[in-house]
Formats: sequence, structure tokens, C-alpha cells
Amino acid sequence: MTIFERSVDGRRAAQLPPSDVDETPIDELIPSGLLRSEPAELPEVSEPEIVRHYNRISRRNFDLDTGPYPLGSCTMKHNPRLNERVAALSGHARLHPAQDPKRAQGALELMWLLERSLSEICGLPHVSLQPSAGSHGELAGLLLTRAYHASRGEEHRTKVLTPDTAHGTNPATVTMAGFEVVKVATNEKGGVDMDDLRSKIDGDVACLMITNPNTLGLFDPNIAEITSLVREAGGTLYYDGANLNAIMGRSRPGDMGFDIVHVNLHKSFSQPHGGGGPGSGPIAVSDRIEPFLPVPRIVRTESSNGNGAGPSYDFAYDRPESIGKLRGFAGNFGVFVRSYAYITSLGGDGLTEASETAVLNSRYLHAKLAEGRAGKYLPIAFDEPAMHEFVLSGAEAKKQLGVRTLDLAKRLLDYGFHPPTVYFPLLVDEALMVEPTETEARESLDALAGAFDAILAEAEEDPGTLTEAPWTTPVRRLDEAAASRKPVVRQPKG
Repeated sequence: MTIFERSVDGRRAAQLPPSDVDETPIDELIPSGLLRSEPAELPEVSEPEIVRHYNRISRRNFDLDTGPYPLGSCTMKHNPRLNERVAALSGHARLHPAQDPKRAQGALELMWLLERSLSEICGLPHVSLQPSAGSHGELAGLLLTRAYHASRGEEHRTKVLTPDTAHGTNPATVTMAGFEVVKVATNEKGGVDMDDLRSKIDGDVACLMITNPNTLGLFDPNIAEITSLVREAGGTLYYDGANLNAIMGRSRPGDMGFDIVHVNLHKSFSQPHGGGGPGSGPIAVSDRIEPFLPVPRIVRTESSNGNGAGPSYDFAYDRPESIGKLRGFAGNFGVFVRSYAYITSLGGDGLTEASETAVLNSRYLHAKLAEGRAGKYLPIAFDEPAMHEFVLSGAEAKKQLGVRTLDLAKRLLDYGFHPPTVYFPLLVDEALMVEPTETEARESLDALAGAFDAILAEAEEDPGTLTEAPWTTPVRRLDEAAASRKPVVRQPKG
């Protein structure tokens, strides 16, 4: 039931006292063209009804505060409440985006320090916080690639190489940026097929776009040779940082030879995740890409008059080779605060430990799943030591039990777990991608492995238990295609 359906004429949540000053006609305050001709249709409910309604709705959602969320390739880890407290401080939350930089020195210093932190983590000297999301960072990276080649008179470079394990946003972004997608095959171990890569490198290659570890959770042992081949051919190297949670403090994209990295602050650095934002997808770049970074750039000026004053900060716009602005103002500042609080509260050793624990949890869960029915019906695809995530194939479950990966995922909801990513990457039949993250306790991992085994035991007895699932959620199985293509997002009148 919606809050409009709870509405009763004349019921109010609050009553304003009678005005004790002379009233001014509304049309003297607001231009007549902006005034409504009829009163807005608003729900009429009491305060307790409002509170109960929204609390009731919140309990119908599954989220990280409800239970484990092992969503592969989409790092869903706990966001410490400390970061929320820091972001909510009035000096942060009430800062206006048009504030004079001279009166926002603390905010600019925080952004500059966040840039320095991401630079160290990525192993690249320059960072821009401008992109609003990971996919926006991808677009920025390819626009930088175009500007770089144009500056060298090499506009003929139109091809972008992307492995067939790439995140779905990669080929979409390549097309949006006006480049041609050239897929590179995967070898028998789940890495880049080197022979296929060599056959597709030529003088028209603008860039290689890759994720490492890839969407199979595998770190490519040939990454140094891969980057050398592309660099020798004159292309730039783009690292999709979506899986940075697996390698923080252990290896750096800049050290692997990459020019451009985007960072998903919501995946690696503790942001509320999902719901469409606000987000942030900073990019870190090498020296040869730096002149083209978007404006404004944050600049730090050291005190030069010897009076002991600290450094000052400002925005720099005068950058003639820049690709220009990517968004209004300087970015989603609250997002920057949360991520900087996360990075500084953990420190370098803490970030390394977070990655190591993410990989440990992933390998522990994979070992548990290999023991029971999951090992029989859901064998791992490309059985190599995985990093923070791994991909199972449900082909045997489909063949032997008559249930599909989607059925398993839906039944997991009844056991109190959010389903992992399904049917991706596309090169794995009936794919099931699992990423437990470092913030899950061993007991949670054991419980998830137990749920898989119990569900497969149900399928052995009665596959209908899975194919009709979920049974206990507020709504049963939805027509996901219709929900996506014909969403009902407005309250009907009457």
C-alpha cells in the first residue's frame, strides 16, 4: 500500500499556528506563471502513519544492514558509520558548491589530500576528482586518450582493444566516445589470449582498456607484456579500477604500465552503493596524459612570504590543452569526505589488510563451495587461484537438476542472502559470480556455503522449490524484463 492509499481527507501530520503578521498575496511573491492552478495532490496522513509507512517500506528492502551481499564485480562492503558522522558535520554538509575558494580552504585541502592518497594507491602522479561515477571516469579516460593522440597528429587511431571478460560498461563507453570496439579473446586460463592480442595490435590502436583482476577474479600474469606491447604500438593504457578492492596496497596499476585509471569510490573506499548516486569516479593519470585533464584542477601554493602561514588552495582553469569541464562545480563533496575518512582511518597498512582479507574470504568461500553439492553442480569456471571474486558455472545444475542459475539466485533470497551476479561474464555458461568482500565474518561465509548446499539438496528432491522461488519475500518472482522496460514509477491519480 502506498502512502497515497493511506490518505484520509483532512488528516494532518502537523498544524501551523495562526499567523500574527500581515499576509502578502502569493502572486506578489512568485510570478504568476510559476504558480499552480490547482492544489498539489499530496497524501493526508498523521505523523505516526508517516513514520510507520516508511519504516515498513525500509524493512522490505534487502541491503547490507540486513544480510550478506555477495555481489560479484560490484564490491558491496560495509560502510563504517564513522564516515557518515564525519560527512554530516555542518562544515561539510552545508558547504555551498559556489562558495568562494578563499572561504573553503579546508574543503579544498581535503580534496587535494584525497587526490594525493589516490595517486599513491594507483601509482600514478596526477588525479582529477571531476568524474561523477566509474562509467563517467571511463568516458573521461577515453576523451583524454583522444586528446592525447590528437595532440600528436594521430587522429587515425580509432580502435580500442577490450578483452571479452571486460565489464559491460567498457564497450559501451568506447562506442559513446566514438571509438571502435575490438574484442580480444580469453585464453584457457582465463587471461588475455596473447596471440589474439598480438594479431589485433596495429598503428590504428588508440587504447587498451582492461580490468585486472578481471571479471573472472583472475590477475593476469602477462600484464607487463600486455602493457609493453600496446605502449610500443603507440596506444594508451586504461585500467578499469572496479576491482581495485582486490589489490590495494599489493600492486599498483601505474607500476604495471597503465596511463589512466578510474577509481570507484563506492566500491573500494566505503561509499553507500547503488540507488543512482551521488557518486564519484576519480581518474589517476601518467605524466603524458596530465596536460589534458578536465578543469578545474585543484592547486596548492606554498607560503612564500616567510610568515609561517600554511599553504593555500585554489581552482585552476587556465589549461589550454584540457578536455574541459565534465560536470557542474567540483564534484560530490560528501562522497570525497567519506572516502578520505575511510582511507585515513585505515592507513596504508589497513588498506592492504582490507584487500588481503577480501581475497582470503573469497578463497575460503570457494573452498567451502568446492566440498559439497556446489562442487558437483556448480564447478568453478577457469579453475585458477582467484582474487576477490570467482565465477561458478551452473551448466551442470541445469543439465542434472533442471534448475537454472536464476532459480538458485532467487532461492537464496529465502535463505537471507542477496543473490550474487548472474549470467556474467558472458563467456561462462550459466555464470554465477560471487564476491564476499572483506567485511563478512567467517560465520557468514559458512552460512552462505550451507545455503548453497541446502538449496541444491532441495533441487535434487523437488526442482519446483527453486523454479518458483522466492517464497518469503514481499513480492514473488518478477518479470524483470518488463520491470526494466516498462517501469511503473508514478502514483496513479484517484
